[in-house]
Amino acid sequence: MTLFPVLHEDADLLVLHKPAGLVCHPTKGDAWSSLISRVRIHLGLAAEPQMVHRLDRETSGVMVFGKTPEASEELRRLWQTGLVTKEYVAIVHGAVREESGHIDGPLGKDEASAVSVKDRVRPDGAPARTHWWRVRQFTRPEGEFSLLRVRLDTGRKHQIRIHLAHLGHPLAGEKMYGADETLYLRFVERRLSDADRTLLMLPNQALHAAKLWIPWGGEEREFVSPPEPSFLGFLRGDLLRWAEDPFDPQRPHTPDLGGTSTGAASD
Repeated sequence: MTLFPVLHEDADLLVLHKPAGLVCHPTKGDAWSSLISRVRIHLGLAAEPQMVHRLDRETSGVMVFGKTPEASEELRRLWQTGLVTKEYVAIVHGAVREESGHIDGPLGKDEASAVSVKDRVRPDGAPARTHWWRVRQFTRPEGEFSLLRVRLDTGRKHQIRIHLAHLGHPLAGEKMYGADETLYLRFVERRLSDADRTLLMLPNQALHAAKLWIPWGGEEREFVSPPEPSFLGFLRGDLLRWAEDPFDPQRPHTPDLGGTSTGAASD
């Protein structure tokens, strides 16, 4: 039985791969329907793990939990002082011409949107900066795409998704910040059509937290998790089939995600 793929675990830290589609915070579903609930099951019901960082529901990748109050407090301090580095990989629409760049774009609520949680670049927003590097360009029957590496100077809500869309290169599979935000509304209301799925191409947005570096125990620790099969399949040019959402909070969950690890921590 697998609650999530474990990348590293010791007396202080639990480092795991968060699957795409699994929400971080508790929902109205069962104990399997959120990542923090699964962490509590893994560590034991008496444990009190604290979530000091998070990933969006559809974003996969490396996450770190403290197993003790002391470890959680130290992790929080590292995040607050900017000593944690995360690197993402992203597949975006279009051929990104420049080899690298950065986006300075203050972020705040998108008051014109029908989606209540949607933000946008706006002059009076909170400062936000995103750095990106082009890895490669590729073509599929649906059009041109680019694979990017991305790092953040700030950690605003939906920052990478908003900034890449603002650049003119939204994520592949993006429901909220792509060409049609009503795709997101139809998704949460469970009424995506076959045409919607064809337009999206991927069941989840193509964003993955691939690497995380933290200073811990007197050394720099690196934790790595490879992208999920749908992300890699899209890069290969595979035609991806949509399946029933395995993390839908409105249906019972099975305790087997298939496998125990997707990567290893680097010492």
